[in-house]
Amino acid sequence: MPTFTALTTLPGPDAAQDLGAAMERLDPAPDGVGVFEIEDGSGLWEVGGYFTAAPDDTGLAVLAAAFGARPFTVSELPETDWVAKVRRELAPVRAGRFYLYGSHDADTVPDDTVALLVDAAMAFGTGHHGTTLGCLQALDGLLDDGVLAERVLDLGCGTAVLAMAAARAWPGPVLASDIDAVAVEVAAANVALNGLKGRVRCVEAVGFDHPEIADAAPFDLIFANILKGPLVALAPDMATHTKPGGHVILSGILTEQADEVIGVYAQSGFNLRERRDIVDWSTLVLMATGA
Repeated sequence: MPTFTALTTLPGPDAAQDLGAAMERLDPAPDGVGVFEIEDGSGLWEVGGYFTAAPDDTGLAVLAAAFGARPFTVSELPETDWVAKVRRELAPVRAGRFYLYGSHDADTVPDDTVALLVDAAMAFGTGHHGTTLGCLQALDGLLDDGVLAERVLDLGCGTAVLAMAAARAWPGPVLASDIDAVAVEVAAANVALNGLKGRVRCVEAVGFDHPEIADAAPFDLIFANILKGPLVALAPDMATHTKPGGHVILSGILTEQADEVIGVYAQSGFNLRERRDIVDWSTLVLMATGA
C-alpha cells in the first residue's frame, strides 16, 4: 500500500497547532498529524500529515493559504515495513543499570541490569536518541546518589521508557503523560508489556493540565524530554508541581540552548545539579529550591 506525507512550515506555535487540527478534517483524513518547532532559531514550525490514501492537493492548498503557510510538499513513500527495519537496526542500549531491548534481543539481557522491553513503535523514546539516553543516565546518577522519589511524573512520555525506569527504581506511583493520543496508547502497551500495569498510569494531557496530575502533585521527580520552547514555557508550572528539594530532568535541548534553559529555570527557583551532553543534545538535572 502506498503512503504519503504532506509537509509545510509557518511561523508561530498557535497557527501551527490550528493548522494541524484543521488537517485532521481533510477528506481523506491523515492517519497522523505532527506539529514541531524547527530548532534552528528561525521561529518556524513544521506541520506534517501521514496519509495512506493520496491527499487532496486542493484541500491542502486551501489550508496553506488560509493559515499563511508555505505550500505543502507532498511525497509518496516507498512501501517499507518500518517496524521490521527498525528492529533490525536498533541494538540494545545500556544506560548505567538500565538495559533497553526489543523482543528480538530478549536473549541478550544481562543478569545485573534493570531491563526494559521497548519494541519499535509509533512513538519517540527507544533509548537510542541522545535525549532519552541522557535522561536514563541522569536517573541512574540520582539513584547512585541515594535519591528517593515517592511521586514521579514523565511529562511528554513517548514510549514511557523513563516512567517505567522510575517505576522499577522506586516503589511509588508514576504518572506518564503525552499530548499525543497515539503515544499514550503506545506507552500503555509498553507498561503492560513490562508487567507495570497498575504501577504506571498513562494519561493524555497538555502540559500539567490534567486532574490526575493536579491530584498527584507536588512531585519528587519530573522528567520532561520534549523541546526547548515548551520547556521554557513550562518553567513556572514546573516549579509549582515540584516539591522543594525535588528534581526535574529536562532534555530535548540542543547544547547551544542549554544555558538559556538553565537561566530560565533559575528564575523559577531551580539550581543546576548536573548537565550531560551527548553529541548535540543536553540533559539537565535541576533541583527545586522552593524559593
